[in-house]
Order: sequence, then C-alpha cells, then structure tokens
Amino acid sequence: MKLNVTDAAVFCFQKEWRFRPGDSIRIYVRYAGGGEDPYALGIMSGKPLDIGLSTVAGGITFFMEETDVWYLEERDLTLDAKGEDIYFHLTK
Repeated sequence: MKLNVTDAAVFCFQKEWRFRPGDSIRIYVRYAGGGEDPYALGIMSGKPLDIGLSTVAGGITFFMEETDVWYLEERDLTLDAKGEDIYFHLTK
C-alpha cells in the first residue's frame, strides 16, 4: 500500500482549500450508502493519532489512521485534482 498525492492535488489543496505547509490532511473511510461499495473516502483537516499510512507533499502531511487502512485492501491510493475537485484513485 502506498499513498501518492499529485502536484495538481497539492495545488488544489493550497489554492482552493487554503492548506499550508505544516498542515495535516486526514483521509478517512465513511459510510456512503448501499450498493456495491457502501463506503467512500473523505478528507478533513486533522492531526494524526495512530498513522497507518502517510506521505508529505508540498509540505502538507496526508495520512490515514490505522483504523481506516483496511479499506485499501493492499491497493495504492492516489489523490489527484481537476480544477477544484479532488479525486481518489485506487490501483493494485
């Protein structure tokens, strides 16, 4: 499992979301409803408590808590952006 953040995503988090170097962004699993995959990923500002996966890009720490990494199922996660929108890409 690996966490990647593209330059476009870093730019979006800095410009649109106003995150700065030294900030931390938590990626977490949330219940999104029924269907094939009832869970989705979300993002929020937060300080790490029990890091399961992390990376630093643009001076910002991106992390998932140990309790959320199960969702990746050994896949890599890449955060990307198009304009103001953040996208999560899971790959094996």
